[in-house]
Amino acid sequence: MAAPVVARVGGAKPGAQVILDVEDLSVDFDTEDGVVKAVRGVSYQLRAGEVLGIVGESGSGKSVSSMALMGLLPRTATVSGSVRYRGTELLGMARQELNHVRGAKIAMIFQDPMTSMNPVHRVGHQIAEVVRAHEDVTRHQAWDRAVEMLDRVGIPNAPERARCYPHEYSGGMRQRAMIAMAMANDPDIVIADEPTTALDVTVQAQILEALEKVKAEFSSSIILITHDLGVVAGMADRVMVMYAGRAVEMGSVDAIYDGPRMPYTLGLLGALPRLDADGNERLVPITGAPPSLVNLPPGCPFQPRCPLATDLCADQEPALLATDDSNHLAACHYSASLTGEISPDEVFEVTSADATLGAELAAGASAVASAVASSAASSVAEAEPIGAAEQANSPVEGPE
Repeated sequence: MAAPVVARVGGAKPGAQVILDVEDLSVDFDTEDGVVKAVRGVSYQLRAGEVLGIVGESGSGKSVSSMALMGLLPRTATVSGSVRYRGTELLGMARQELNHVRGAKIAMIFQDPMTSMNPVHRVGHQIAEVVRAHEDVTRHQAWDRAVEMLDRVGIPNAPERARCYPHEYSGGMRQRAMIAMAMANDPDIVIADEPTTALDVTVQAQILEALEKVKAEFSSSIILITHDLGVVAGMADRVMVMYAGRAVEMGSVDAIYDGPRMPYTLGLLGALPRLDADGNERLVPITGAPPSLVNLPPGCPFQPRCPLATDLCADQEPALLATDDSNHLAACHYSASLTGEISPDEVFEVTSADATLGAELAAGASAVASAVASSAASSVAEAEPIGAAEQANSPVEGPE
């Protein structure tokens, strides 16, 4: 099933130069079960100094699309479309030429730093190796650069810490080291693939602060891949929401968060806790699971989970088209009906699963209460004859 023609958003910074132009990017994997359509016709532009947030559930194609940009997919992947960095086509580029781009012009921060770093080499040496791979410097100069980068991302006592191995770092420190490695050659573009995964909230804030700091110092553009809408809201300029391998909504952060025009985006926002909630508001879940990318359903892939779905949605997959705002795109036949201040619970009502869960919890609480009461009654009943027997056998004490 071919992906529909995709329109592209102009960008939140119209005066800035477009440095990355992705057009109709598709990635397929040939497996024993069939062809996995991991990415289907994704198109976007990234401008200088911009932060683009890519969000979606696991399996939506976020990481695969970015790995395709870097040429890091296995040979089993079939990649088509166009990826142009400053006018130069990257897809199909010879590996030796691509090595001059990766790490120097486009860098990547992987989501699991423990498995991304070599456990038998010191952290400083690994960063220095990245520097020497792209710059004509001595070992001593590369080491000094590694120490400098560790210091700039907030690693305490950087000269000493550079001599440590990855396992001697905490999770947050390893992620900072990955940021230092990515920024060591002052790249134009940094792809941050879920940089805050598996970190506690405090460390997450520190990592995002480090990213903001290096972005400001190096004037780099960032592609931020995450499933955390809170991270995107605080850092990104624009957002691209992905579902079932394609972009389903795209626009500025304010446009997406204030007026989502695709039910899936609205559902994601409904599942996000709000600071301005009164404490009694329930989170609104999206029932079901994402479709199999081997056997996609006909029509809109979100149709089986969408409360607004009609026969048209089951027959025809909507194209990503401009809404009433030319920079706000949505892939929904009924995006025009999602105007104004519509809350998620108006679309995603309390589901049968929620009701069932609530009933189960209530039944469980009732059963526990009954069991406790029954146990207490039994204990009292058993205690009475024992007390009576003891009283009957005990001597009666009278006055002396």
